[in-house]
Amino acid sequence: MCALFARRTGLFMSASEKKLSSARLSQPTNAFVEEFTASVQFDQRLFRQDIQGSIAHATMLSQVGVLTDAERQAIIKGLTQIETEIDAGEFNWSIAQEDVHMNIEARLIQLIGETGKKLHTGRSRNDQVATDVRLYLRDMIQPIRRELLRLQSALLDVAEREAETILPGFTHLQTAQPVTFGHHLLAWYEMLARDAERLDDCKKRLNSLPLGAAALAGTTFPIDRELTASLLGFDRICRNSLDAVSDRDFAIEFNSVAAMLMMHLSRFSEELIIWSSAQFDFVDLGDAFCTGSSIMPQKKNPDVPELIRGKTSRVYGNLFNLLTLMKNQPLAYNKDNQEDKEPLFDTIDTLLGSLRVYADMMAGITVNADNMRNAALKGYATATDLADYLVRRGVPFRDAHEVVGLSVAYGIKQKKDLSELSLAELQQFSPHIDNDVFDVLTLEGSVAARDHIGGTAPQRVRQAIGQARQELANLSKD
Repeated sequence: MCALFARRTGLFMSASEKKLSSARLSQPTNAFVEEFTASVQFDQRLFRQDIQGSIAHATMLSQVGVLTDAERQAIIKGLTQIETEIDAGEFNWSIAQEDVHMNIEARLIQLIGETGKKLHTGRSRNDQVATDVRLYLRDMIQPIRRELLRLQSALLDVAEREAETILPGFTHLQTAQPVTFGHHLLAWYEMLARDAERLDDCKKRLNSLPLGAAALAGTTFPIDRELTASLLGFDRICRNSLDAVSDRDFAIEFNSVAAMLMMHLSRFSEELIIWSSAQFDFVDLGDAFCTGSSIMPQKKNPDVPELIRGKTSRVYGNLFNLLTLMKNQPLAYNKDNQEDKEPLFDTIDTLLGSLRVYADMMAGITVNADNMRNAALKGYATATDLADYLVRRGVPFRDAHEVVGLSVAYGIKQKKDLSELSLAELQQFSPHIDNDVFDVLTLEGSVAARDHIGGTAPQRVRQAIGQARQELANLSKD
């Protein structure tokens, strides 16, 4: 089993290979245990951040006199070569060395000899991995934010194009009041804007340096943590050594933000799935984002939104995984924390891919405006407008509500929309109704009447789009 696993992952163990951390143990680690406890299969993706952190650590050690400048230069040269080897696919990852940190250190010793053994002075794998994961997550938030911004921009493009396209607004999935498709997409935009703020807040909180906490209690060497933080671009240092090595709040917070963002994408997906069905036929997602059926040649399945709706549960599971992982851990570091990486990495990959494909899909969406408008005519969407009209004529709201209810019931029997009823038919329910009632009973009149900030009037929709574009432009400059 171990050999098969090694062949599949490209990770091999040499009988003569000495594990750097095995001096205390009197017997070699059981082969299966060695494989079972190793993390290099998945944490090797941290190699760039591990090398970055090691270069900063070596630089700091030379500044405080623990390393000579010649030793620092040798270490940096060796680490740079290792990074080149990994990028070229020429690095030999080994399960025997357990993780990304020990693999890189072992190779460094091979390259530069005894000096390589000095790199780990004043640190532990506990604070090293905590630093690597923070660096990695910080780096990955940037492309996530870029894809999120690209999706927001795509939404604004469609919203501007469809600022006057009438769409039924729904409550309880029943026709409620008319809105425009542009206005509806701006609701999606607002959700994503909050997600962007949460990502930025998460990035601020995770940007604290654990390195220097060593195993759990700090180190006796005269380290300069502020210097290391500056070299690595951290805003601050973790103030307590116990918390520094055991804290995974930043990973949980990111997963929480990601779960909420995916929940929003799932809500969008649900609407797109409904709207693209033959029963609605409001939108077309583009053939590139759909698939056919293996047996029914007429089918065009909305696979991308369906899959994102499904992947949302995967991200939820990763969040619960991390919460459960941490809920009963005593201070400080425990081996349990090796299990933090796979759910975090999976969430990063899932979120990044989902945002990318969604931005691409939204850029190519087309709208069936006639079907949207006809649907808005079917549910007496302007009933509230008639009630508002009567209130402005001095009718108490509750009486106006009753009048409109009777009018709708009559329209249903006659199979007519309110706007299709004659003045005489409407006046049988209230003498306060006059010819100008038809200005508010049309779909366009209803939408235009809501001419305030956050309203459905097309001019307000365009105004909101302009403000949103300015927000995104300012973010792009950051």
